[in-house]
Amino acid sequence: MDAKEKKLEQVIRLAHGNGGKLTQELIRGILLPRFNNSFLAPLNDSAVFEVGGTKIAFTTDSYVIKPIFFPGGDIGKLSVSGTVNDLTVMGAKPLFISCSLIIEEGFPLSTLKKIVSSIEDTAEKAEVKVVTGDTKVVEKGSGDEIFINTSGIGIVSPEIEHLSSDRIEIGDLIVINGTVGDHSIAVLSQREELGCGGSVVSDCAPLYGLLEEIRLYWRYIKFMRDPTRGGIAGVLNEIVQGKKFGIKLWEKKIPLKEETLAFCELLGMDPLYLANEGKIVFFVKREKADEIVSALCGHSLGEKASIIGEVVADPPGKVYLETIIGTKRVVDMLVEDQLPRIC
Repeated sequence: MDAKEKKLEQVIRLAHGNGGKLTQELIRGILLPRFNNSFLAPLNDSAVFEVGGTKIAFTTDSYVIKPIFFPGGDIGKLSVSGTVNDLTVMGAKPLFISCSLIIEEGFPLSTLKKIVSSIEDTAEKAEVKVVTGDTKVVEKGSGDEIFINTSGIGIVSPEIEHLSSDRIEIGDLIVINGTVGDHSIAVLSQREELGCGGSVVSDCAPLYGLLEEIRLYWRYIKFMRDPTRGGIAGVLNEIVQGKKFGIKLWEKKIPLKEETLAFCELLGMDPLYLANEGKIVFFVKREKADEIVSALCGHSLGEKASIIGEVVADPPGKVYLETIIGTKRVVDMLVEDQLPRIC
């Protein structure tokens, strides 16, 4: 290892925030050893604990997306949707969120008003209330327009069994509620002014209403995650780490918009690694998977739901893709970014 490589190992890089291997090294190597406890250790999207006999889910997230407005959303809609979805995948009905703004000096008040209105509208649609917050302003050049932090609290329904990757078994099927990669492509097209004319729109949306649509099947759900940074490839690799099972994906079953696929082929990007902001990956009992897909299709945010893979015995701890032409390839975690500052 040369001096340049050693220096890179001693500083934070953009890739530490992409949900891939460096993110995992940062979390497991520096953060988790210092804060380790039974609530944090599972590294789920929300911590779950009991207060007075009621099971509570609590989550927090920060949003640094660039640009702050993109086809299908903006940083305000994204911040509420992301926090609501982190609660949703733990089986919690979102109730309250916080909203903290870090604003760069010189930021237009008219733009701030648009973002705050978007937060208000999205919170109303998600049936959550913004109940606390904070505002800080930094000098010109010390930030990048605006960053938002949101935290959320929800109540886990007693109808939902404990959701954990430890409940996943060989033979379980993997379901997603729609097309993948649209958020990344929408943001990239706006950021780089690719001129796609809004043909690809972000899937950014709060998803608790979708979960309500399949209430009859809650007891058949083993685990859920929202595949944001790192895409479905990143999330599935996190799940199989250290497990005695692997995951097989079927390329022909993964729903993709033609426009998203065309952009991926043009830009040399793999849609499996692209971020989503309106999707849930469900691990479900095999015998109920078709019924769950049918139920999801009854909701506007689940019209393209599909079974995309299964839990397999071999190879354990690995994710692989069965391609359209019948070959197989390992789907590993990314090290470097396909697209930083995506959420």
